[in-house]
Amino acid sequence: MQENKISLSLNDQFTAFINDHHLFTKSNRLLVAVSGGVDSVVLCHLCKEAGFDFGIAHCNFQLRGEDSNRDELFVREWSQQLNVPFHVIQFNTKQYAEEKKLSTQVAARHLRYEWFKKICDEQGYDFILTAHHADDNIETVLMNFFRGTGINGLTGMQPVHQQIRRPLLFAKRLELEVYLKRHKLSFVQDASNLHDDYTRNYFRNTVLPMIAKTYPEVQQNLLDNISRFKEVDILYRQELSRVAKKLLVQKGEEWYIPVLLLQKTPAMKTVLLELIKTYGFKATQLNEVVQLLNSDSGKYILSSSHRILKDRKHLIISPLKDFNKATVVIEEPGTVDYTGGVLHLMQTQKTVPEPGGHVALLDAALIAYPLLLRPWRAGDYFYPLGMKGKKKLAKFFVDQKLSLTDKEKVWVLEMNRKIIWVVGYRIDDRFKVTDKTQSVLKIEWRSPSKKPMI
Repeated sequence: MQENKISLSLNDQFTAFINDHHLFTKSNRLLVAVSGGVDSVVLCHLCKEAGFDFGIAHCNFQLRGEDSNRDELFVREWSQQLNVPFHVIQFNTKQYAEEKKLSTQVAARHLRYEWFKKICDEQGYDFILTAHHADDNIETVLMNFFRGTGINGLTGMQPVHQQIRRPLLFAKRLELEVYLKRHKLSFVQDASNLHDDYTRNYFRNTVLPMIAKTYPEVQQNLLDNISRFKEVDILYRQELSRVAKKLLVQKGEEWYIPVLLLQKTPAMKTVLLELIKTYGFKATQLNEVVQLLNSDSGKYILSSSHRILKDRKHLIISPLKDFNKATVVIEEPGTVDYTGGVLHLMQTQKTVPEPGGHVALLDAALIAYPLLLRPWRAGDYFYPLGMKGKKKLAKFFVDQKLSLTDKEKVWVLEMNRKIIWVVGYRIDDRFKVTDKTQSVLKIEWRSPSKKPMI
């Protein structure tokens, strides 16, 4: 009796969920991702019964031999029964995974979604539908909890993610199975789902059944938690946005975070992690970033796309495209080999300046390590030797009659956000050798075209 109630109400629940979450309408063209399993077969049938305009897309990843070909044939025949467009592709998934150095699962995910989006563009589909259901969401939340993804990970999969729509998130797998039986629908079983080789299968086949022995209502409790965490996440994001406005100061493509203000912020670590996640930094790097707060200027940490640099009273987040020539941190005198040539730094007694811009003589008492050696960028300025006022490097280069390609090759030596030497051209007047100088920092530069110094 319960089974009939579930199956009879599933169509109404399906359309209600779509309408409540504004997923799509009958004016949209939908591309349904179909593996041939219970979930995707039921999704297709529900779409057909509701009168939606859709086509079917099937990926043959060629990972299970004849079973993969069997699935492809089944989905092709299923699309013919439904009288809807059918799209299919075969991937050499193992080769792609090896080339990209990815796991098979991740490689398959990349391949299928790139292809789905391509079909949408070429065939005029508006949205991609996947058959993720409530049980999938429970497994996702559990995995995210043990991965340590924070509150956002505990909200699970969302009904809308970019072009993807998930109209079955309201339904448990049991409800889908009951619907399948009631309508006498065929499906194909992926045998790999029965094994614990993949993390999701392990949670599905082992972890959840084991928890259910002690907490029989574990699935419903987790679904209720997902709803609560979604509301908590809304409040969390609102407060985080308020705090971020106080902490993040944008200057061009860089973001400045005042160290003292950050340290006084409640739940400082959590706030910091949320701020830096946007720039590609992982939770595993959080402690390193926290250590930057009390480190010397010049220390930095990299993500795949950005750098966080400690610069006196600030953390500076900058894109790696501004850092792509490998900014060099110089901790002490010595020889530094970099893409712009070779620098040799040595502390010596007061000496007579050598002719030419390839040697810089600076008052050692005014120099504090670390020094940053980096490409110049727009907005940089210094106080050219012999001048009392400052001058932007762009104007200095015009005066020096540098060509565009010459300017692209210029590096600067920086200390505490002050340029002490435009390498190969001019030192900053504030750090020059005077009659009061007792010790000199001599820096000699050789361009890449000349032999490095020994």
